[in-house]
Amino acid sequence: MKSLKLDSPKSLSQRVMLRLREAIIDGEFALGAAISEEMVAQSFGVSRTPVREAMGLLQAQGLVVIRPQVGSFVFTPSAEDIAALCSFRTVIEPKAAQLAYRHDHAGTIAAIEAAMDSMAQAFAAKDRIAYGHADTALHEAFFAHCGNRYLEESYQLVSGRVAALRTNVSSPIDVETQASFDEHRTLVQLFSRGDLDAFAKLMTTHINNSGLTYTKVLNVG
Repeated sequence: MKSLKLDSPKSLSQRVMLRLREAIIDGEFALGAAISEEMVAQSFGVSRTPVREAMGLLQAQGLVVIRPQVGSFVFTPSAEDIAALCSFRTVIEPKAAQLAYRHDHAGTIAAIEAAMDSMAQAFAAKDRIAYGHADTALHEAFFAHCGNRYLEESYQLVSGRVAALRTNVSSPIDVETQASFDEHRTLVQLFSRGDLDAFAKLMTTHINNSGLTYTKVLNVG
């Protein structure tokens, strides 16, 4: 695992939380892995109190499961969790894209095309982490530009788990095959020309296929 460094002027527990969140999303801690509060505290050079507070924040985001008297663990979704997550996404993401198209078409296009450029570079380099980050940026762009903060906040409830599943489960597959990249490129093209019905249909298929991948790779079906 790379060095755990703190460099932003946020509260100590917030800084610890952000670094641990990054470590979970990028796969430095595997899904289901135990996270030792003592180890993290020593690595950061802090007491266990801000680490414990950070764990609580991560639990609220669904990234960590705290088992009293046992320890803290990176989340591991069940088949039911994956199905519910995908169902939620198929409802909320096409709607965010529809609103983004109306509210800030040019800004959304710029953001998703930039994400595609990053995705292309990551695909060429076979870099699963960079690919996962670009994939996440593309999907989150619709919420960032939709003009509805409640919709954006709703997505934040699951965004960490989705990002972690991308980087840890689907991205290692996606950087080895052309299918994911081509599907994202088609989504961008459909959005750009305003074919939102076709976009919603493909986005739904895309999300559900991701769910099948998670279930298969994690062997929770």
